[in-house]
Amino acid sequence: MALSAGTRLGAYEIVALIGIGGMGEVYRAHDGKLNRDVALKVLPEIFVTDPDRVARFQREAQVLAALNHPHIAAIYGFEEAGPTRFLAAGRPRNGPGLAASCFTPRLMARSWSFLIASMADPSELRSRGPGRVAGLR
Repeated sequence: MALSAGTRLGAYEIVALIGIGGMGEVYRAHDGKLNRDVALKVLPEIFVTDPDRVARFQREAQVLAALNHPHIAAIYGFEEAGPTRFLAAGRPRNGPGLAASCFTPRLMARSWSFLIASMADPSELRSRGPGRVAGLR
């Protein structure tokens, strides 16, 4: 379900699609309430009714929100607009602009997987090759 420019999700208006990966679609959007540009990672429609996928997506948002580093994008929120679930993120404080901070879908997935894996219990993880980690649960 690709969202088109002009679509609204709560206070956010979609500007453009940045990339599509296995766990979500990333969009450039504008926050009308705070007048700032953000990146929205949207949980695919096929996963919205899967409680495990929704819980995993929420844990991802919580882990990223707990991080405080100048090169990691700040998480503004984990939100719902109707059946759509998404997280809103800004650009890294001292890092590149919004489009560069969202990476390509492949690099984004690797980066987020690394961050989540680095905070998980090592006994619950296994390597799936260079830069690839899988959870055992």
